[in-house]
Amino acid sequence: MATKPYDRNVPHNQLPLLPPPDEKILTIEIMKALNKANRALAELKGIARKLNQSVLINTLALREAKASTEIENIFTTDDELYKTLSDTVKNDSELKGGAKEVLHYREALWKGYNRLKKKNEFSINLIVEVYQKVQQTTDGIRPPQTETVIKRRGSGNLSGTVIYTPPKGTKVIEQKLNNLITYLNDDKKYDYDPLIKLAVAHYQFEAIHPFRDGNGRCGRIINILLLIQKKLLDIPMLYLSAYIINNKDDYYAYLNAVTARQDWRKWMLYVLKAIEDTALLTIQKINEINRLFDNTTKLIAKKLPHIPKESVERIFEQPYISPKWLLDERIKSVNTAKKYLRQMETLGIMIPKKIGKEVIYLNVDLFNLLSDM
Repeated sequence: MATKPYDRNVPHNQLPLLPPPDEKILTIEIMKALNKANRALAELKGIARKLNQSVLINTLALREAKASTEIENIFTTDDELYKTLSDTVKNDSELKGGAKEVLHYREALWKGYNRLKKKNEFSINLIVEVYQKVQQTTDGIRPPQTETVIKRRGSGNLSGTVIYTPPKGTKVIEQKLNNLITYLNDDKKYDYDPLIKLAVAHYQFEAIHPFRDGNGRCGRIINILLLIQKKLLDIPMLYLSAYIINNKDDYYAYLNAVTARQDWRKWMLYVLKAIEDTALLTIQKINEINRLFDNTTKLIAKKLPHIPKESVERIFEQPYISPKWLLDERIKSVNTAKKYLRQMETLGIMIPKKIGKEVIYLNVDLFNLLSDM
């Protein structure tokens, strides 16, 4: 029986199950792009092992969280965000602007990462838990009475018009999610390169649109988790959100082309190019952070040899830190930590900033490196 023509104003319950036809996603052009993306990703995985993992985890994950929320028009400044992380904010209610959503995104990423490390497979429960962390809710898959449509953004004549209506009905959504999860987990039945799976699965998740809100952020977290599950990366450190921001019009146009015409070509090439370019940019950024870390370590070892190397590592885990951040088995006193930070200030490594009654310190060169991503 022929399927009904696609109508963007009607719930897309006819969304095809995975996988798409091979001839749509495994062309020579796509395979060439796939090879480039895989080479860049393999180089990134290797070079990441040369740098302290906590530096990468804290700094790069936070950049992704910030960029991912900006795609949803939730904005925060770098200054605001890093100050929030400096231990001067005591609870969630004190967070200002978009910083709250950024930190919730990061919490959701680590929730999914830790779940995946325990049991190396995706599930509806894992995806729902990620969503609940992103949105700080107990809500789950959107119920059938919820009227959900995707409308055109902007201020032009077409602003507010419907561009897509996702599937409707809990059973329909669960069926399509279960198909997506099987596609992700079962590498025997669906024997595709992981990056092919990532591109296909990202489209499918956004098309299913299983939640009332936060679907874009959840989908981008699933991308990261898939790279971990398939062992293409050791830690979550390839983040595509900045690429999407810089190429946002194409992102939405190519998603819509798959839905309307099953035109997978441009979408697949877009995602593979995003992976390649982002991997190469991240390699460049890691090299820059690594050089800065080595130079700073040598300078402190020469001028302030009494400061432990562990303290140098701490000031690279995020740009803003409070003295309490340095406390460990060797530095047990806040006053000692303050003294070390003031001594690093004399070398131009740290800059003090006052927040309320507290003074925190900025690793200005690291801040500038991250702000340029």
